[in-house]
Amino acid sequence: MIKVGSDFSGVGAFNQALMRLDIDYEEIFACDMDKYARQTFIHNYGEPKYFPYDVYEREIPTESLDIYMTSPPCQAFSLSGKRLGVSEERGILFYNSLEFIKKNKPRYFIFENVKGLLSSEKGETFKNWLELLGGKSINNTPTLFKNEDSVDYHIYWKILNAKKYGVPQNRERVFIIGIRDDEDNNFEFPNEVPLEKKLRDVLEENVDDKYYLSNKMLELLTYKRKGSVEIANINKGGQKGSVADENGEYIGCLSATDYKLPKLIQVKSATSKGYEEATEGDSINFTQPNSKTRRGRVGKQVAQTLDTGCSQSVVIAAIRGRESEDGWKQQLEIGSEEASNSLTTAQKDNVLVYDYKRFNDTIEKHELTEGETTLIDSYNKSVHKDVSPTITTRINRSNHTHLWDGYEIRKLTPRECFRLMDFPDTFTWPVSNTQAYKQAGNSIVVNVLYNILKNLRL
Repeated sequence: MIKVGSDFSGVGAFNQALMRLDIDYEEIFACDMDKYARQTFIHNYGEPKYFPYDVYEREIPTESLDIYMTSPPCQAFSLSGKRLGVSEERGILFYNSLEFIKKNKPRYFIFENVKGLLSSEKGETFKNWLELLGGKSINNTPTLFKNEDSVDYHIYWKILNAKKYGVPQNRERVFIIGIRDDEDNNFEFPNEVPLEKKLRDVLEENVDDKYYLSNKMLELLTYKRKGSVEIANINKGGQKGSVADENGEYIGCLSATDYKLPKLIQVKSATSKGYEEATEGDSINFTQPNSKTRRGRVGKQVAQTLDTGCSQSVVIAAIRGRESEDGWKQQLEIGSEEASNSLTTAQKDNVLVYDYKRFNDTIEKHELTEGETTLIDSYNKSVHKDVSPTITTRINRSNHTHLWDGYEIRKLTPRECFRLMDFPDTFTWPVSNTQAYKQAGNSIVVNVLYNILKNLRL
């Protein structure tokens, strides 16, 4: 049985990874000051025998742990925050973790933090972290001039993205793995794997109406169309059409609503053929459409659409406040990834945009038959047939009226957020949805931790 402890424990992503590895462990302590996170932790794992609130009041056990896990609050270094770095109170919590390592001397430690740490204070913050933690070596390079305050560990660091480890979330985090000098320090970060789980695989089938954006919120949304882009040969009769999404950059994924007549689009690209082929399940990037050097415009099997069983296409988007000639506006920005944006505590960073078989009264009506697709053009109030995104055969999903130029927009549910953090559905929370969102956004992707732990010699 290994002995473990964690600071900034959150809702127990570390515990989830250990459980998934089927490792018999004794939790010497966990520590978190958020009362709601503590409630969720106890609800799922029981109360640790030592569960302090404050890392500065937390006692350091005399017997060395096998693994010490720490994830100091990342807001001080986050790219979306004010980037106050070590000048911000939360930025200096690193030194509390360093003190723990000095006194307890665990066999292994794991640090996790945001990618913005690398550029905080022009890189000096991260450089200092590495010097203090890697008294023996850093990424297999021996430390020649040891800092007098550094600990005798071999450390390995790398930026890992959750979507490279089986989870459809574009979440980059820095991981620092420390191995005590008397241990075998032959460590390698886990190999990346193709993303087989798609965004659609984590979505709930029946979602309460409360998760959809209200009419009032939709009225605040704007978008800027950069102009349509001509593409060649949609093979349903060889018609041509002009397509663009809300930003004029992407079209949604092609859907298999008409399995008898699969659609194929040839997109101009700087390849040997002069084009790339997009078919069912792909997305197309039309950024800089007139460029003669761009390639890789087609995203193969990316998760921007639901399958035919869900009868709707969906893309991930974010609602950003942008300054315009008319003042500050909320703008819908469509993503192009095969995964969600990185989860944060702000729910507007991830919204789902559904292309729905209903249109605003201002848009002229067209008879659509099964298998036909459409593009709503809010500029000339017309509907183009036979282009993506898809209009599906499922007519009435619900009675809610909040539509935005033919689209429905909703937040991810708390369950979907925890799925995107790779928590199992057996994981539950005894707190409000507001707190659940916060807990998911502040956690660590379980499968990334799982793969790291698997490569340690426990």
